[in-house]
Amino acid sequence: MRPWIARLLRRGEPVIAEAGPADAAAFSALHAASFRRGWGDGEMERLLTDPAVVAHRASIGRRLVGFILSRRAADEAEVLSVAVDPRARGRGLAGRLLDLHLRSLAGMGVATVFLEVDEANMAARRLYARAGFEPVGSRRGYYPREGGAASAALVLRRDL
Repeated sequence: MRPWIARLLRRGEPVIAEAGPADAAAFSALHAASFRRGWGDGEMERLLTDPAVVAHRASIGRRLVGFILSRRAADEAEVLSVAVDPRARGRGLAGRLLDLHLRSLAGMGVATVFLEVDEANMAARRLYARAGFEPVGSRRGYYPREGGAASAALVLRRDL
């Protein structure tokens, strides 16, 4: 069997489940690998112990391959972060995480979800557009760039 086929078969399907404080270190490591300024273990632990925060994880075996975090306030929520392991990207995992997460929020009585996305992050923008998010504003100069002008954060909204 060709090596790449063997690797593909060994990967397995990601399992998506609720996350908790025990996931803080793994979330922190994946966040650092995915964003310019990663959130530390302490920041993640504080988020994952906050009763207003909703978190889901995707794993293959014991390896974290993705997560999503949001914070609820009354009947609204804000997606704080979505991250997928670079080796697991391009297989629809972020869409599956987002779909489950939004359904979970709706079940908790959330009616509207907001998020911010870097205007230069076309993959994320396509993901959110497919999920029904629409632009409602922007914040100029929000995301710093090395050696260049900062890019805007697009504020997106979706009603559940």
